[in-house]
Amino acid sequence: MHSYKKGFTLIELLIVIAVLGILAVAVLSAINPIEQINRSKDTGLRSDAEQLIGGIDRFYTSNGYYPWNSSANDTTKPLSSGLVEIKSDRDPVNGGQPMLKNLSAGGTSELKASFVTRITGSQKHLFIYNRQTQGDSTYVCWKPYSANFRDEAWKRCKATLPVDFPPDACPNDATCKTAPDSGSATGCYICLP
Repeated sequence: MHSYKKGFTLIELLIVIAVLGILAVAVLSAINPIEQINRSKDTGLRSDAEQLIGGIDRFYTSNGYYPWNSSANDTTKPLSSGLVEIKSDRDPVNGGQPMLKNLSAGGTSELKASFVTRITGSQKHLFIYNRQTQGDSTYVCWKPYSANFRDEAWKRCKATLPVDFPPDACPNDATCKTAPDSGSATGCYICLP
């Protein structure tokens, strides 16, 4: 009598490994980890923009002037007509008040100092827009990283925008408005009021 050992043959094991490999590739392509990372960056920037807008609005409500001005009578330092990058703890306008310092612990404590350090020290670039005329909103904008947010920015730019929407949300190079699809719309911004 012959005794047979129970187990898998080498060919059966190779087939199972090949099937698992194919399933792993299919799952990874469906999940697209790079897109997920980019989407998380955009979500973080949206949160940062909302916090910054909230701090600016609270400062204006409490003081009657914007944090980049020195008083309610100081209208000589409005933000420039386009999107201005927030690069440091200084107002983007030359000679302006230290906007972020006025909003953080050095000023009215509308924003935490750790938040200011994070947004000025990161590689994620935020831009601010405000014409400083009566009734205008303050916008904080960023260039989206993920395809989903880029598509949203492109659709907003192509659509008829409200009157108070920042006119430079679609930059002067017109790459957003003239792009045939969101994948090639490199000049689009997401702007939050």
